[in-house]
Amino acid sequence: MTAPSTSADHNLPYDLVGVGIGPFNLSLAALADGVPGFRSLFLDAKPAFSWHPGLLMEGTTLQVPFLADLVTMADPTSPWSYLNYLRSHDRMFKFFFSERFHIPRREYDHYCRWVAERLVSCRFDSEVTALEWDENADAFALRYRSASGAETRVLAHQVVLGVGTDPVVPEPLRPLLTDAHAGRVLHSADYRTYRTRLAEADDVTVIGAGQSGAEVALDLLRHQDGDGQGGPYVRWLARTTAFAPMEYSKIGLEHFTPDYIRYFRHLPEATREELVREQWQLYKGVSEETLGEIYDELYERTIGGGEPRATLQPGVEIVAAEADRQGYLLTCRAQQQDSLFEVRTSAIVSATGYTASRPAFLESMGDLVDWDDRGRYQIDGEYRVALDPRVSGTLYVQNAEMHTHGVGAPDLTLGAWRAATILNAAAGHSVLPVAPRQAFTTFGAPQSPTSAERATTVPDGAATTPSGTPR
Repeated sequence: MTAPSTSADHNLPYDLVGVGIGPFNLSLAALADGVPGFRSLFLDAKPAFSWHPGLLMEGTTLQVPFLADLVTMADPTSPWSYLNYLRSHDRMFKFFFSERFHIPRREYDHYCRWVAERLVSCRFDSEVTALEWDENADAFALRYRSASGAETRVLAHQVVLGVGTDPVVPEPLRPLLTDAHAGRVLHSADYRTYRTRLAEADDVTVIGAGQSGAEVALDLLRHQDGDGQGGPYVRWLARTTAFAPMEYSKIGLEHFTPDYIRYFRHLPEATREELVREQWQLYKGVSEETLGEIYDELYERTIGGGEPRATLQPGVEIVAAEADRQGYLLTCRAQQQDSLFEVRTSAIVSATGYTASRPAFLESMGDLVDWDDRGRYQIDGEYRVALDPRVSGTLYVQNAEMHTHGVGAPDLTLGAWRAATILNAAAGHSVLPVAPRQAFTTFGAPQSPTSAERATTVPDGAATTPSGTPR
């Protein structure tokens, strides 16, 4: 482990400070641990590590194999691997005999907490309140507040933002996200908190065709009695044209490789935007297992001539929502028919995903960030954010680059590889080798050796100026 700072070097700038400790910055912290002479610090406002606590239901699993842990895809010898976690908990034989490739989601959360609690570079109960460029110190200045209210100021030559994403709900539902409707209108991020109350409702409408929506719908179906008569009526609505399985073919998964990122980065912006929309099944689909389990639950209800107390309806958009004494009235539009209809329900769970947002503490740096015309970060091949040339430090970002790097941005598969890429850039040398080619698929026109070399070494591996342009 990296030794904690001593009083003698307390005021020296850190080599790297990370803001937010989710899986991606935790991956970076784990890979940076033990790098000689590299001083890092990671801060998070939460009291302890937690990963989507509202969706940690029994029986849910990761959608990626266990090898996509915090470190293995970049450094399988790291002491912070999932396999070493199992060994530390005396569970290697149990795991071996369970023959699992996709581990329980609750176990992944526990594994990450095991790492976070042991890395001395990780500090929780530390809310970053300001990030500024200090010209006198030639470094970033960060202020963070502890749970007791005490404020601390630290300097850093480089900062990496890993603040995660914020829940998104359809615009018609936003006025209902108030304390008056708590536990009855919510995002799936809070599902586990209100799970018992929802299971006792007469009618629950789940919105969203992704994995979270499927898992919430399945969990509510399982709260019905064996004959399907008790428990809530379950309605699953989605804008997508079908409840479709996630793309999980071996060739299809090569979209989650460094090769595809390099290809995607060099496409015109309009093409990138279109591709992200078209490739929704790569990151918004549902696992075949979960779809099968939902079908089996519904099939059970038909035994003896019964009918499921459930509705599955894709191709539906929520256009209006209002509350009354009977619950909630949703006005919906069947998109392909352009036909309106109404739904009355007792509760609404919006499983409609997440989006990257600009943290409040970054406002003081707003004029120094070179935003694109949609107010998003401009990010180079090593995840540097384009900054004003007056800033000699480097700002990196994780999981806010789908518009520049493609659908792999939020996926755990690429987490360790991206962290290693950032670590190498931050350290100024190759701490961990990053393989240049991983896919059998050739994305785009075949390149000559000369052009291929330019494509990989200039945008994705060259030294750059603070603004992210090659020099």
